Amino acid sequence: MRKVRFLFTILMIVGLFWFFYGEKLKESGFQAAFSELKSDVTSLKNSPEVSSGIEKLKEGVGNLLVIVNDKLDSSSNKEHLDDPVQKPLLATPTQAFSIHNIELGDSKTDVESQIGAPKRSSLNEYGVDWHTYHENYQNFFMVAYDDQGKVAGLYTNQDLISSKQGLKLGAAKDTVLSQLGKPLTKIQKGFAFYQINNPEYDTFHVEKSYVTVFYDKHENNTVTALQIISDRLEANKKEFFGEPSPELEEGFEYQLFDLTNASRVNHGLSVLSWNEAVRKTARDHSNDMAVHNYFNHTNLDGESPFDRMEADAITFRMAGENLAAGQQSSIFAHEGLMNSLGHRENKLRPEYQELGVGVDFNSESRPYFTENYVTK
Repeated sequence: MRKVRFLFTILMIVGLFWFFYGEKLKESGFQAAFSELKSDVTSLKNSPEVSSGIEKLKEGVGNLLVIVNDKLDSSSNKEHLDDPVQKPLLATPTQAFSIHNIELGDSKTDVESQIGAPKRSSLNEYGVDWHTYHENYQNFFMVAYDDQGKVAGLYTNQDLISSKQGLKLGAAKDTVLSQLGKPLTKIQKGFAFYQINNPEYDTFHVEKSYVTVFYDKHENNTVTALQIISDRLEANKKEFFGEPSPELEEGFEYQLFDLTNASRVNHGLSVLSWNEAVRKTARDHSNDMAVHNYFNHTNLDGESPFDRMEADAITFRMAGENLAAGQQSSIFAHEGLMNSLGHRENKLRPEYQELGVGVDFNSESRPYFTENYVTK
């Protein structure tokens, strides 16, 4: 892309030279044409009118280059979109729900004989891995297996949901409630009860599993994602938050990255590349917020996200930041950010090219999430 811009600039310069000095070049050669150019510049450069005109010309050329750059970026973004991948034919499940025709209790061997190996495996808050399956983020879903290699958790934010009740991606919230009944209002962990009271999702106890249905409030409160966790896996998580560790930090970071790309594909956008240097900047900010007990884009030294990236020698033409804190996982953080208009716009901005995600935990195991987006 930089070569294209450079070539465009050279062509503009050559075109202007030919327009003014083409005849001289044809008649007397390059040296004569160049001498005439030098003479014209010398005689005109001290004229106030010419100086003003040159400044206006420079401004106009600059604006033109900005327009061309934006068009090239937009064209590049479209060029990198993959051809659609065929969605699997979804069968009616034997359980309440299935995702990509996979149900709780299916074996890992059977899943991967049909789907293939996961693109990534990373630790989640339940102490097991989310195994991520997709074709360049199309047909995206995640599976968690128990210690016996059986499916114990499922998640998708794409059109891979099937149910005995006919519920699927895009179903209205009222339809979900009419089919599944009253959602849970609390969940017990040890001797404590944790309230579930968020209009952006409902959790139901269905057939020995906890089913969380996420809604998109910007799409008329329709189903945008589904998570299924077995009773046994949920019982293994003794607290509301997962046990902090470097592995869980990294797991949340990669999961949030993958979830963002899956959402971008849903909206016809190109996927973002992982930026390791930006991840460090993001993680440092999450750590700073966790240690010093604040939540803000501007840190306690008055530095903005852009200041922090520049201090880490990260170059960018465009950048943005999303923050979240207190959600029990990257899934809940992502779905919450998608329901917040400004954060949603960052996730779905066509011009962004790269993403780095940083996570840290405070002394109470509460996670802080920072997403930094950049365009070089």
